[in-house]
Amino acid sequence: MSGARTTESQTHREISSGLSTPVGFKNGTNGDVAIAINAIVSASRPHSFLGINGQGHTAIVRTLGNRYGHLVLRGGEGRPNYDTVSVQRAAQALEKAKLPANIIVDCSHANSFKQPELQPLVLADVVHQVRLGSSSLVGAMIESNLVAGNQPIPADLKQLRYGCSVTDACVDWATTETMIREMRDTLRPNLSLRSAG
Repeated sequence: MSGARTTESQTHREISSGLSTPVGFKNGTNGDVAIAINAIVSASRPHSFLGINGQGHTAIVRTLGNRYGHLVLRGGEGRPNYDTVSVQRAAQALEKAKLPANIIVDCSHANSFKQPELQPLVLADVVHQVRLGSSSLVGAMIESNLVAGNQPIPADLKQLRYGCSVTDACVDWATTETMIREMRDTLRPNLSLRSAG
């Protein structure tokens, strides 16, 4: 996963081009999907760059390109972009760039106004779009941890609460489980049709 700020990084694009796993590229912090689409195109192509080999020596790294990049919508500038119109426009932009329209929605960040309690509502909207036939939505991300919320890192590390985020606020495990189970139950008929088609 390349974050909203690292999606523009050429180094991240080059490294992604050599990975044998799907890589998600988030839209920019301003909501612009073009940055992420450019990253997907770049990572899909071969690269040669300075790196480190298996023996820890400086080497020229050559990659074949990664065909499995996908767009992650995380909202931007305080506005969500998981709604039907935003998803459709993102899919059209991917198709215009001759890329598969594979979109994942990040239920956190600007899509939930960084309020973890809104993440279930974001996911419910994504599930509704899939039920209505959206084929470009292929996944969702949930900011989750064992304990809800987040915490600052205290001077005395013994004061840290186990399972509570020290970065973005999260939903707790019980909420995560409910979200995933409800999504599974709701989408089971749709996903069986998708895999059959």
